Amino acid sequence: MSAYRLLTLDQVKEGDELPSLTQHVTATTVVLGALASRDWRPMHHDRDFAINRNGVRDIFINTPNNAAWFERFVTDWTGPRGRLGRMKFRMNDSVFPGDDMVLGGRVTGTSIDAAGCGWVELDLAVSVQGQVKTSCRARVALPVDAADNPWDRHGERWQP
Repeated sequence: MSAYRLLTLDQVKEGDELPSLTQHVTATTVVLGALASRDWRPMHHDRDFAINRNGVRDIFINTPNNAAWFERFVTDWTGPRGRLGRMKFRMNDSVFPGDDMVLGGRVTGTSIDAAGCGWVELDLAVSVQGQVKTSCRARVALPVDAADNPWDRHGERWQP
């Protein structure tokens, strides 16, 4: 049996900073993200199109790939029992090959709903060279104790 991090609600408080994640973006990062989401638009895989038709410096990360990076960032922090409830983000600028994107965030609140599910509210961001490229707000369920598992919640017990 492998050991994994079990983050519970009582270990989290408002103002906590999440450990940052830095990822060097390559053309492969961009193209594979677009392929995985079946996004065939050329600005995500055709450099000539991106530069000459869209007027940007290179191909760039698409919306579903951006979402996937946020999801990975949150679940790396929570461990396997963390369950994303909601996520809303705003892309302000593009992330290109050659960029070092830094994902960071902080806890903005914690609560337990009427069904007994523990919730953490997060403010997250993808930054490149200190400039926020995408901002995000997320709500993630955490176990209230070692016996709880948000993935076991369904129907009325799961209200994201």
